[in-house]
Amino acid sequence: MSGSSSCSDIEIASTSTTSSFSMRSINDKPQDEKGVGLSNPQLSSDRRRMLDLVNKLHNTGVQVDIDLPQIAVIGSQSAGKSSLIESISGITLPRAAGTCTRCPTECRLARTEGQWKCIISLRRLTDASGQTLGQALIEQFGSIIYDKKDVEERIRRAQRAILNPSKPAKQFLESDDEDSDYEVSFSMNCVSLQITGPDVADLSFCDLPGLIASVSRGGNSSDIKLVESLVTQYIKKPSCIILLTVACETDFENQGAHALAKQYDPEGKRTIGVLTKPDRIPVGEESRWLPFIRNEKDSLDNGWYCVKQPGSNEIKKGITWAEARAQENEFFSMTAPWSELEAIHKKYLRTINLVDRLSAILSDLILKRLPEIQEELAKSIFKTREALSQLPREPSKDPMNDIATLLHEFTTDLTRHIEGIPIKDGLLQSIRPFQLKFKRSIGKTAPQFQPYEKRRARTVPKMKKPIFLLKEDVDDISSSEEAPEHASHNGKASQRRVEKTIYLDEVMDRALVARTRELPGHFPFVVQQTFINEFIDEWDQPALFLCKEVHHVLSEYIKRLVVEHFADFGQGALEQRINVIIQGHIAKCLGRAESQIRWLRAVEDRPFSLNDHYLADYKEKFLTHFKSARDKQVNKTAIDNIKSYSPSTTGVGISSSTQYGISKVLTGLAEMGITGVQAEDLARLLPSDKMEPALVIMADVRAYFQVAYKRFTDNVALAIDYELVRGVNRDILKTLHTGLRINGPDGHRICKELAQESPTVSDRREELGKKLERLNTANEELLHIGF
Repeated sequence: MSGSSSCSDIEIASTSTTSSFSMRSINDKPQDEKGVGLSNPQLSSDRRRMLDLVNKLHNTGVQVDIDLPQIAVIGSQSAGKSSLIESISGITLPRAAGTCTRCPTECRLARTEGQWKCIISLRRLTDASGQTLGQALIEQFGSIIYDKKDVEERIRRAQRAILNPSKPAKQFLESDDEDSDYEVSFSMNCVSLQITGPDVADLSFCDLPGLIASVSRGGNSSDIKLVESLVTQYIKKPSCIILLTVACETDFENQGAHALAKQYDPEGKRTIGVLTKPDRIPVGEESRWLPFIRNEKDSLDNGWYCVKQPGSNEIKKGITWAEARAQENEFFSMTAPWSELEAIHKKYLRTINLVDRLSAILSDLILKRLPEIQEELAKSIFKTREALSQLPREPSKDPMNDIATLLHEFTTDLTRHIEGIPIKDGLLQSIRPFQLKFKRSIGKTAPQFQPYEKRRARTVPKMKKPIFLLKEDVDDISSSEEAPEHASHNGKASQRRVEKTIYLDEVMDRALVARTRELPGHFPFVVQQTFINEFIDEWDQPALFLCKEVHHVLSEYIKRLVVEHFADFGQGALEQRINVIIQGHIAKCLGRAESQIRWLRAVEDRPFSLNDHYLADYKEKFLTHFKSARDKQVNKTAIDNIKSYSPSTTGVGISSSTQYGISKVLTGLAEMGITGVQAEDLARLLPSDKMEPALVIMADVRAYFQVAYKRFTDNVALAIDYELVRGVNRDILKTLHTGLRINGPDGHRICKELAQESPTVSDRREELGKKLERLNTANEELLHIGF
């Protein structure tokens, strides 16, 4: 990869000091030279406590979730960052020829009374493929270091481990292979240094890779954006203090780090500028940099500082930290124009003043942010717990028992719904509109007899429905709900029936044709049977259509129950298999129901009824209804006169002579000894109708229809309920167990597979769980401090 190219491949504006800054161990120095790291024993305990708290919060990894105060050191390559960090931390960073910082290096410094020590860890925020991890992985890299001269080599090895993420870190800890090939050229994963001791500054900061201006031949141009993105991830956070290093040996305008800091901190409220290498300013150009120290140019709220670190030759000779600080002090005290600065500005010179200021700014920011951090932690903990609660329940260690429990709960609930629950959208309530629609459909197949000849069809209005039938239909009309229109399951909508009117003369003609050996005035029953078969033949389609409609309602209803009971289990495989098994079971129930319907329809082919009373009653009512309508057409004048007759007064619409005639007839009958005769009884004296046999046939057929259609609609609805609706519930638990094969020899394996959680849900649960752990740990750390 391009990651194998060293920093010598990168074209930069100035040359880096390449020799190693190997300071002598602090234990080798005289007592008066101790103080590496600019420790300040006079720092207040509150400040130290604030810095220690943030270090502990960083150790939890909660900075992934919460904006924690920190210092990020940025600058272009060869801007003097490494030398500055060495002077602050008191350790030596890898600075061999051809190398550069390729990953963030976090330094957490804390003053303690115990022995000086350094713990180096690898903190990974991404995996080998570059995907963000749910929780930062912190791995200690090697044993605790007690000798400073061992730090540089350990850091070099740690950086190689970070840049080769697919290989175990232990390999780089033990191997002496100095192969410079890297799997990635730069990484967002970082090397973390935890340094404690009696002479260590209370400070935490992060050294970021230097910004690249361009790459030489063989380099990877994408590294420019990669490093800029890496730096941006840190400095874009509002609680990040930007320590901007600018080398005085290079034109200010050519150093991209300033432009990047300006982009994310345009008002300069959280940026501290540091001018490095002031001894390399060309003669006569010193005045160009003084306006920064006076904060007159590119002013910042916390100002600009200037520091001087040892040169290459001095580093090679093994200059001590104390000697380096003495040289720095002498340079700013004796070298113009630095020595000539006003006293108010001289506090911005020297490393010790910078470190003291950084420590104060960081601790003040921490103190200010603590209440906000507490509130943010509380909100994040609540949101994380809420997000966890919304995930499907976590699979247990006993999936077979879980599945058995779910199946039992499902079948119990299914039974409850099939037996009926008192809600508007219940199963039975959803089926009822289709049952009433079926009943109306069968009712509409009643033969439409008209008691007059076809030739009178244009002049005589159609006979209205009998009053006694209207009373029977009142309940159906008032209680019926409009059934939703479903597309039929064959892709065709149910067809509307075209009503056919049957006239009196057509009935008579069919009766006359059917006569064989009957005596005069008698007609065979086959006449009634042909009319009965005609309307019964129309019952197949509505009955089967009801069956399919109930099947559709039942299937969709049970699908919703399956989702309700099984949707949150595993990856959805159990829900899917339950649906397949149940739909297959319902299809078998549908087949049995359709067979029952065809059988019920077949037994209706022969007219039969033991319900003699209702049949006779309906026949009498229909015959009276038909005769009454017929008389209004054949003997209209006589019937009207009889109806208009009034024994005490002159009838309305009747002549006096007619009134007198009717009275005379009634009187004559009484004189003959025939008493109790009323005017309306005179209609029976009218001559007989030659069409009366047809009227009787019509009454027979129509009466039988009423008995048969009620029987058929009830039986069909019962058959569908028994075979299809209640049929689904019969042996359902056994069917599910058999279909899932969970009671067989492979039951445990099958249950385990069904209970497997979706990788997406599993990863999300793990991510949220780790986040909650981080947040809770950080919250506990906050609770242990009083402020």
